[in-house]
Amino acid sequence: MAARLCDRNPATSPDALIDEMVPPSTFDDVSFDSYIPDPKEPSQAQAVAKARDFVARASKARSGKKGLFSRKAPSQGIGLYLDGGFGVGKTHLLASIYHSMPEPKSFATFVEMTHVVGALGFVNAVERLSQHTVLCIDEFELDDPGDTMLVSRLLTELTAKGVSVVATSNTLPGQLGEGRFAAQDFLREIRKLSAVFETIRVDGPDYRHRDLPPAPDPRTEGELVDIADSTEGATLDDFDALCDHLSTLHPSKYKDLVDGISLVCITGVHPAKDQSVALRLVVLADRLYDAHVPVTVSGAKLDEIFTDEMLAGGYRKKYLRATSRLLALSRFAELAV
Repeated sequence: MAARLCDRNPATSPDALIDEMVPPSTFDDVSFDSYIPDPKEPSQAQAVAKARDFVARASKARSGKKGLFSRKAPSQGIGLYLDGGFGVGKTHLLASIYHSMPEPKSFATFVEMTHVVGALGFVNAVERLSQHTVLCIDEFELDDPGDTMLVSRLLTELTAKGVSVVATSNTLPGQLGEGRFAAQDFLREIRKLSAVFETIRVDGPDYRHRDLPPAPDPRTEGELVDIADSTEGATLDDFDALCDHLSTLHPSKYKDLVDGISLVCITGVHPAKDQSVALRLVVLADRLYDAHVPVTVSGAKLDEIFTDEMLAGGYRKKYLRATSRLLALSRFAELAV
């Protein structure tokens, strides 16, 4: 009988949370030299040059400057913001910056970073990250006022302690949160974030407008049970039971939840019942995608998990990204079984 994700209750130490803030394995070997700019898009070569310059300046900022009695005082950290569509190599450049900076350093998606701060507590997170040379933040996006305030405080305190910050997103920093909340307090925080970064545009074909590939037809429950039982390292879970289990775990533990799994099988898939369930599934999809764990299901198709109402709301980009990743993982599953 196949194991269940619902039976796994990972315990992640604070040190492990920080140690795991590294690029996905897909980007283990990338570098500035392996980034090939499109000759038709001069902004890509300019972005490489700016990224190299950021590394030089950020390293210098971290080394500090001499103060009274020749004691080195921390310099202000610097910021770089890589803006552009999907598929133009922003994460490649972000990982290249990470690999080029001296230890200690950290790399996380925006969602992962907020989860780490939530798990450690704000003061503890600042203390643990304050000696880092750089904080690399992928997929930077502010979806609610709480995240806005949290990130603004975090980056303000870390840059004051000499930590440099580089981020990628598809939204210019002055537009983060646009259309989602309009309270003046939050707009003021967004302007603070905008002031932290030097913005560099990375142009290229925008894959946001490409249609998602069709979702594969779900398997029958019997087929799924047979596949799970015959595949070493596979798990088999009921969709509702898995959603309930995810609600008992801090999202920072989802990475360990799927560690070592070869295939995830989920029976009885149907549209998420509410936004909180849907957002947990987004995080799970991200962790499965980072770990290259194939997914196969019975019930509804994978592109039916997020309802039209959800896709029309402020989390649209998250849901579309999660759907795209789940569909990619389902194609991996077709090859794996």
